Amino acid sequence: MRKTIIAGNWKMNLTAVEAKNLARSIADYVGKRSDPLVILCPPSPLLSIVGNEIAASNVELSAQNVHSDDLGAFTGESSDTMLHSVGCAYTLIGHSERRAIFNEDDDFINKKVKRVVAGPLKPILCIGETLEEREQGKTNDRIKQQLRDDLKNVRISSGEDLIIAYEPVWAIGTGKTATPDQAEEVHAYIRQLLEEIFTENTANAMSILYGGSVKPENAVEILAQPNIDGALVGGASLTMDSFTGIINSV
Repeated sequence: MRKTIIAGNWKMNLTAVEAKNLARSIADYVGKRSDPLVILCPPSPLLSIVGNEIAASNVELSAQNVHSDDLGAFTGESSDTMLHSVGCAYTLIGHSERRAIFNEDDDFINKKVKRVVAGPLKPILCIGETLEEREQGKTNDRIKQQLRDDLKNVRISSGEDLIIAYEPVWAIGTGKTATPDQAEEVHAYIRQLLEEIFTENTANAMSILYGGSVKPENAVEILAQPNIDGALVGGASLTMDSFTGIINSV
């Protein structure tokens, strides 16, 4: 049975004090609850602070980014072993902002995925189309290309070793949201592609999250779709009321 996951991507937000207070409140709220699985993705300077606050709860810690090498002259980067050493169990890979702003291409993302699945962390691979691609009817083409290139020669033992997050780029931070039917259609297609890349059993065991202006007001309908296994939440993860509202939508 697939895990339902609510992950909060804090992006480049919150001070140390703000992060500590929010993480503590979320940890107290979630406690030992295991469904849904709650994951927090703070900025790298705040990982240890957040990790300490959630340690006694079932909330998990994720990095927002990871490098494809274990060590070396990569100023500003972090390896999977470093991230694991400060408490991370997961890491985002290929978020649209990393692709668009920092020019990370599919070859580099593929190297990251291969590195991470062989190590101590589980990757949350982010994919999604732009507004132009959707309007031109190229959503499926873009999704297929990203999955094929990002997962080229990736080997996993089960579907639980990898999480996919579908984030239509046009719905991230814009207030626009794919309709539940639109989101479900793409999620079903992603699962079909994962079956072709891996196996049917692997695809059926893999959690696919939706991201793109998820809020308490739309979460119930989105998360009710059969192939949507949770949410990667951006802005709404920065306040206790909105984030717990989404958790309660499961």
